[in-house]
Amino acid sequence: MGQFDSETDAILTQLNYDELSKVPGGEFVEVIGDLLMLIGTGGLWAVTGGVSSLILKVRKLAGASYASNLIYTITAVRNDLKTLYESHEELRGRIESLRTDPKFAEAISAIALHAMHTSVKDRLKRLARIVVNGVKEYDLEPEGLDDMMRAAMELTDFDVLMLGDMYALAMKPKCAKSSQSKDQVKPDIFGLWQDYWHTFPTKYPDKLRTSVVGGFGRLSALGLIYGVEATSMGVSPVSMNYWITDEGIKFYERLQEIAVPE
Repeated sequence: MGQFDSETDAILTQLNYDELSKVPGGEFVEVIGDLLMLIGTGGLWAVTGGVSSLILKVRKLAGASYASNLIYTITAVRNDLKTLYESHEELRGRIESLRTDPKFAEAISAIALHAMHTSVKDRLKRLARIVVNGVKEYDLEPEGLDDMMRAAMELTDFDVLMLGDMYALAMKPKCAKSSQSKDQVKPDIFGLWQDYWHTFPTKYPDKLRTSVVGGFGRLSALGLIYGVEATSMGVSPVSMNYWITDEGIKFYERLQEIAVPE
């Protein structure tokens, strides 16, 4: 019986489709423990009370909607961990030890709390991806995860696309003059943004350029980008040219799909 098996998948399906009642209350700590069992072992038979016990506890947490969100997110965590386990042999020991890792338990608790506040599937999936890429990078520090989870919940899909554009701008190779080392070279931010705004209508034909204003505000408020220099409003719909922060780079990379080695 492997780390990820069909019986656990069947349990997740049962949890996902079982009719959940709207009973308030909480057995939050016990639920987190049971979820860790579900993620980190062959199945729920190791959990006291088994499947019916977990279903009952989840029902009592915050109603049917929350239960559905929680199971969806935990399933996403498990699917990403399964990909990581099957494709990165060097990480198998790490993944097998997660059930006894207090930082991973904290991460699952944080996911469970955030799942109370949205039913947007893309946002729930981001929460899972952040945690599993944290496992991959051996980085489950609670403070950093909390900041990234908050960002994952507050940003729209279009905000994330724009952050990806800024990530791509930052990754562009910089051309050095013969008298400069690569470390001394600064990107031509004004020129990069001029090019960006010229291509924006083609890349996002259903978006007005002014629709980016709120996104830049959210990304900036979360510390993922910062204003570098004032720009011409004739070129840009916003007053600043922005650049991605180190935290923005890390956050964007943590949102990426689990890579399978070639």
